[in-house]
Amino acid sequence: MISAVKQSALALGTADLVRPKSLVAAPRISILPSVCAVKNSNFQLSTRKPLYLPSLEGLGFPSVVKPRGLGFKREAYEADRSENIEISLQEARSAAGQKLKIGIYFATWWALNVVFNIYNKKVLNAFPYPWLTSTLSLATGSLMMLVSWATRIAEAPQTDFEFWKALAPVAVAHTIGHVAATVSMSKVAVSFTHIIKSGEPAFSVLVSRLLLGETFPLPVYLSLVPIIGGCALAAVTELNFNMTGFMGAMISNLAFVFRNIFSKRGMKGKSVGGMNYYACLSILSLLILTPFAIAIEGPQMWAAGWQKALSQIGPHFVWWVAAQSVFYHLYNQVSYMSLDEISPLTFSIGNTMKRISVIVSSIIIFHTPVQPVNALGAAIAILGTFLYSQVNF
Repeated sequence: MISAVKQSALALGTADLVRPKSLVAAPRISILPSVCAVKNSNFQLSTRKPLYLPSLEGLGFPSVVKPRGLGFKREAYEADRSENIEISLQEARSAAGQKLKIGIYFATWWALNVVFNIYNKKVLNAFPYPWLTSTLSLATGSLMMLVSWATRIAEAPQTDFEFWKALAPVAVAHTIGHVAATVSMSKVAVSFTHIIKSGEPAFSVLVSRLLLGETFPLPVYLSLVPIIGGCALAAVTELNFNMTGFMGAMISNLAFVFRNIFSKRGMKGKSVGGMNYYACLSILSLLILTPFAIAIEGPQMWAAGWQKALSQIGPHFVWWVAAQSVFYHLYNQVSYMSLDEISPLTFSIGNTMKRISVIVSSIIIFHTPVQPVNALGAAIAILGTFLYSQVNF
């Protein structure tokens, strides 16, 4: 009996909703309005909007509708949380990739620098003309980049007058630092030059403080004490101390700090990347250095020294000159690619840590005599550099 009543009610509701006119008079149900009444009114039924019945359970259908609000909020929350997790993972991967990229730059930079210093010292021992040696290094790098641009191995930079104007002070500082370091290595051991040049962070902090107005916390200044003290101890106990070599290393420190600061300013907001930036720097530095090299040393001295070196070393001397010139450009190019990603102070730290490998390798290869006190001074300077990097970054 109950089943019959339910089926009758179901048939009645369906007829009212589908057929506009009923052949059999049906009792009016106050719950559902008549379709005819709706038709006679100004309302229109849309098939896109669902028509809800007051209760499907009463018509024999099981209840399948779930609460809408709770499920919607849970899904939205889960979506937001998964999206945040995905963004965090992307940021972590990007940071890890950036660290790996800088690490590869630093390792390549240090390895190339070790090779350059070895060949550079061999050339200077046989051919003590640092001005021509410096000029050949810049000329080789400039030629390499011009050929790369002409053959489209590397994309040529888009520069203007303002770019070269901003590059001029960088080129002056780079030229002075390059020549001063080469003069230093022509007079003293490679290890001694790099021990003195490990004091570059002290110059970087002082220049940034006095000229740029930057302030640093007290631990940074305290970390400079072992750097300066270690360099002084190593200089005093150096067996083959030479004032020209010492002053050349000190001038090179100061010049390269200015170069790094000006370079970072010049590369900021420019479309020229680190590799092409250093290529342009080499070309401009070559133009600055060449007339001074000719005036100070001159072709006559170069010709005589070249013949003497060939007679003593043989054809290998030509390979030494080519190797030191090529590796000089390569290590500087990679260092500028690093500078494009980091700050000048971080660059100075990487440059100082690089000197550890240079000092050790040069002592082994050239059999440089080192006193225990001299080694202690170098160790203290390097330790100070490490402490500086820890408190500053």
